[in-house]
Amino acid sequence: MRHTVPLRQNREFRSLYARGKNTAGVYLALYARKTRRDVTRLGVSVSGKLGGAVTRNRVRRRIKEAYRLQEDLFAAGFDIVVVARSKAIGADFTALKDELVKLGGRLGVTV
Repeated sequence: MRHTVPLRQNREFRSLYARGKNTAGVYLALYARKTRRDVTRLGVSVSGKLGGAVTRNRVRRRIKEAYRLQEDLFAAGFDIVVVARSKAIGADFTALKDELVKLGGRLGVTV
């Protein structure tokens, strides 16, 4: 991901959950907040309730790849957290990509 750095600290996730805007779809929930940075920071959260480590990591990789392929559509200067919902496990990859862009549009993150 060229213009995106990872969001890793738990306090950053919690701050975004508390102060950011959010929206949800069938497969994903998206939290976003405008920052003063030149880059976008992306975090992906997959609950342990969705399955074992293999399942969770597969969902996480698919979400990151969906974002990477659509990265040019997302504006710089945002903190974004994508939370996988239970239906994301069996979701078609194209549906994940489309929903990610649609949710970003709702929050004003996509250009």
